[in-house]
Amino acid sequence: MTPVHFSFSSAFILGLTGLAFHRTHLLSALLCLEGMMLSLFIALALWALQLEAMAFSAAPMLLLAFSACEASAGLALLVATTRTHGTDRLQNLNLLQC
Repeated sequence: MTPVHFSFSSAFILGLTGLAFHRTHLLSALLCLEGMMLSLFIALALWALQLEAMAFSAAPMLLLAFSACEASAGLALLVATTRTHGTDRLQNLNLLQC
């Protein structure tokens, strides 16, 4: 495994473990998701450059567009949650209560 592949896979694993074990605030969970998406974007872009195939060159831009949509939806949920509950702590959210 090259150092470049190791750094991107470790960045993804670090975001995944942060999402799995540090779930106190909604903002920290959203930041872990963004870190995972950015590491996937960079890895996919480097993969497309290494293969030198024009068919895969649009895939990183599509992933970046979906990541931007995911970030805007997450921030909208964060604002709505903070307005209704007064905090972004995930322990205060009850998904069974309307």
